[in-house]
Amino acid sequence: SSGIFWDNDSLATLLAQELNADLLIMLSDVEGLYSGPPSDPQSKIIHTYINEKHGKLINFGEKSRVGRGGMQAKVAAAVTAASKGVPAVIASGFAIDSIIKVMRGEKIGTLFHNEANFWDCSKEVTSREMAVSAKDCSRHLQNLSSEERKKILLDIADALEANEDLILSENEADLAAAQDAGYEKSLVARMTLKAGKITSLSRSIREIADMEDPISHTLKRTEVAKDLVFEKTYCPLGVLLIIFESRPDALVQIAALAIRSGNGLLLKGGKEAMRSNTILHKVITGVIPDVVGKKLIGLVKSKDEIADLLKLDDVIDLVIPRGSNKLVSQIKAATKIPVLGHADGICHVYIDKSADMDMAKRIVLDAKVDYPAACNAMETLLVHKDLNKTQGLDDLLMELANEGVVIYGGPVAHDTLKVPKVDSFHHEYSSMACTLEFVDDVQSAIDHINRYGSAHTDCIITTDKKSADIFLQQVDSAAVFHNASTRFCDGTRFGLGAEVGISTGRIHARGPVGVDGLLTTRCILRGSGQVVNGDKGVVYTHRELPL
Repeated sequence: SSGIFWDNDSLATLLAQELNADLLIMLSDVEGLYSGPPSDPQSKIIHTYINEKHGKLINFGEKSRVGRGGMQAKVAAAVTAASKGVPAVIASGFAIDSIIKVMRGEKIGTLFHNEANFWDCSKEVTSREMAVSAKDCSRHLQNLSSEERKKILLDIADALEANEDLILSENEADLAAAQDAGYEKSLVARMTLKAGKITSLSRSIREIADMEDPISHTLKRTEVAKDLVFEKTYCPLGVLLIIFESRPDALVQIAALAIRSGNGLLLKGGKEAMRSNTILHKVITGVIPDVVGKKLIGLVKSKDEIADLLKLDDVIDLVIPRGSNKLVSQIKAATKIPVLGHADGICHVYIDKSADMDMAKRIVLDAKVDYPAACNAMETLLVHKDLNKTQGLDDLLMELANEGVVIYGGPVAHDTLKVPKVDSFHHEYSSMACTLEFVDDVQSAIDHINRYGSAHTDCIITTDKKSADIFLQQVDSAAVFHNASTRFCDGTRFGLGAEVGISTGRIHARGPVGVDGLLTTRCILRGSGQVVNGDKGVVYTHRELPL
């Protein structure tokens, strides 16, 4: 131990000093330095090591399975390197692209730096403190009466309308910055709070306020035995983390649903709408009473904090990402917290051979053109082969083209109509593109949707009730429609007041997720001194009781 070096870590430190390296990266079998053994649920990763702060607090566990010295030796080597002017990072050697991510400056592993004690490292505790505060405030919220929670929502609706000019001014600043930065038109469109939007949002909040109180709503009552009654009731999930892109109006809808359902909330919006999100958050939290606490709804402003929040599976109960396929997939891969959402919005409309073509034209145009950037907009048009080259279909395709829709063809459509050929039915074209394909019958349409769809929203247009029933029963999607536009798949339009997102999963909510999707259940047992004692003397009745 008094030698020049004694293991690979100290040798690496010596070499880094000799070379005057800009950075030393040491790979471990864990993500970085923890406050205790990584296997201990109470141990938390330390992103920036400060010797004065962490030196005496760390409890090292057993040595590494793949090296000599374990984490203690790595820390000693990293501290030495940093003291000699070579920053060091301890990161996982098992995680994909760890070295590349460190080189990009991403917040992974543990950083050692000789000036770290001068930095403001308060962010390391901010994420946990924010989540814990939201949970504490949610318990205060649940203790309020239904009327008191309702009043909070009504006050929010009034405050939004009172601050409309300020909100729109901040939104216009975001839009100007986004256009200057060259963002896509579809993203700018999603960011825009159009005239009348604040009024619409306030009306939606008032509808949520008028809904039946979901908290402690009794679902089931059963007499287990004499004077022993079992009840199953609704209760809030706890703390929700919502990560969304572009749309500031989503912040308002989600906040209203969280308050009505008694949940704490952490919100991370896209940086492109930061000013809009900040003013909306300020207006909403400004009317939350002190008896609940303003920290009921936290606004996460740094992308770096997301990684920390996704590790808080002991505090955060559900993550809902709203955005691109890439965003949702990244979130699912990075957390142990349950994730609710959809990764794609590949929605189909199938025109059956018995369809009313005037109706089909209205539905298809609405499904594609009403709001092309929406996740419930039509991406693929399936048509019965008997309608190929008919006047009704030709008129429909001409209408789509006149609206600026670019039509690509599957193998059959490409060969018969000479439209550009689709590369894959898993396409990611612009929001104004549409894939067209011909199918043999309703069963072929169902098979195509179940194979290539994203289980979001799919529709059949037909006058044949039998075909419609087969389609509605066999298409394996969260929402399946007959003779109605896919654009109806929306929490507000379904009467849910609003939605936190649309889930294509199966656990625990599916389709547009409103208040009921933000609740779980609690079991309550009311007794009079009963004990099990091997079930001796207990006469189970299991009789259903009125609610």
